[in-house]
Amino acid sequence: MTERSEAYEGGRVAPGAQPQAPRSEQPQWSAPRAQQPSPHAQEPSPQAHAPSPPQSSPQPQASPWLASPQQPGPRGVPPQRSTRLPGYPTERPDFEPPPPWARPAAGSGAHRAEPAFAPSPTGPAGRDGGHGRLPRRNVLIVVGVVLALLAATLGATAGVLATLRWGPALITSDPQAPDDNLGAKGSAFPKPESVASVARALLPSVVQISVTAAQGRATGSGFVLRRDGYILTNNHVVAPASGGNGIKVTTNDGQEATASVVGRSPAYDLAVIRVKGVRNLRPVALGNSDKVRVGEPVVALGSPLGLAGTVTSGIVSARNRPVTAGGGQSEMSFINALQTDAAINPGNSGGPLVNLRAEVIGVNSAIATISQRSPFSGDQEQGSIGLGFSIPIDQARRTADQIIKTGHAVYPVVGAVVDVNHQGPGARLGEVQAGSAAARAGLQKGDVVKVISGHRVTGADDLIVQIRSHVPGQRVELVYERGSEEHKVIVTLGQQTG
Repeated sequence: MTERSEAYEGGRVAPGAQPQAPRSEQPQWSAPRAQQPSPHAQEPSPQAHAPSPPQSSPQPQASPWLASPQQPGPRGVPPQRSTRLPGYPTERPDFEPPPPWARPAAGSGAHRAEPAFAPSPTGPAGRDGGHGRLPRRNVLIVVGVVLALLAATLGATAGVLATLRWGPALITSDPQAPDDNLGAKGSAFPKPESVASVARALLPSVVQISVTAAQGRATGSGFVLRRDGYILTNNHVVAPASGGNGIKVTTNDGQEATASVVGRSPAYDLAVIRVKGVRNLRPVALGNSDKVRVGEPVVALGSPLGLAGTVTSGIVSARNRPVTAGGGQSEMSFINALQTDAAINPGNSGGPLVNLRAEVIGVNSAIATISQRSPFSGDQEQGSIGLGFSIPIDQARRTADQIIKTGHAVYPVVGAVVDVNHQGPGARLGEVQAGSAAARAGLQKGDVVKVISGHRVTGADDLIVQIRSHVPGQRVELVYERGSEEHKVIVTLGQQTG
């Protein structure tokens, strides 16, 4: 035991002892420094249970300052090279000890654990030429990039497949928002008001129209679009006097003036007239007929049977009603109408249908009537039975703007005759005009159109009405049957003046 107690003395290694690194090279984060052993004290052996080496073969002595960078390990284990980096800042006052997982194992003395991602000094070089495997963070970044590229590829593939399968529905178009100076937004209420408030606000903007022609005299209604005298009404109201100056306008405050026709659209049963010299004209506020809800309260204003300034109220009974109106085949109108139960009678034509915010949502145009034999009055045409129809203001606004700017209006067509004798569902096509939109889309005579832009077609009139509810140049999707097969096609609508 006396030999082992002098294991380190005078800078020399005694026989049977293991060399230790100088204090300047010992890490500061190791276990608390042991007290310097005295020459007479006994030091417990770090390997108490291992047999002592033979005493007869002395070990060579060497100075620890010239020791090899290899660190000794337990007996029977080859020494390992230290992985401590040169210049490791163990003496800096701001040095923080490493986490516990990086500290040397207990009882191993000078041996320190290797960094978690350091390359093995004794193992073979990595694929990158000796730099070892990539850090885990870099591996995660590479995996993330690969997943992102894979997701993008799958998304692009799904988009292509969707376009091939449902492409027509994805590339149909909507008409542009109106860009005009029609109406006055300031005339609308910020929130719904009573019928009395709506009537008080709108009556100054509603006019009575009297037409004198060779066939006689008739009355209708209209409303002011602009302060400079532009008024919107129905085509069938002013059509008898379109060739002359037999149109007189009477405002709600009693002013009278002669009006001239700016332009007419028999296809939509709309017309714009203009008066001059009338003071204090108040334009109406134009609403959005696409946002109208069934059951919404509405007010109708006009001059039924020549009774100027008449107000009736009701609700929106239905939307998208296919209605034909007008006189004669050349001026037949097809309307995708709003239906209302507000009382509308002859003379209300051309007057406004208004919501409770005092916004015009439709132009009153047609009514359904019932003729019956009465023992007292004989056959006669009845008045309102609660089935009135109005042209949606979105369509009326586009048409009025075209007339004011150009003097005429256009409407969309497909360039094919519709067979009115076909009993639905669907509408059967007759002759297809060469070079028309239908011909370019590949439609043929005998094809039965079942759906247009998601709307199921019920008959010939319904198909015409649905086409005219769009605008020229708009793309629509048609689903049609040819024989026993169903097809889809995109049609870019043409145009015609009228």
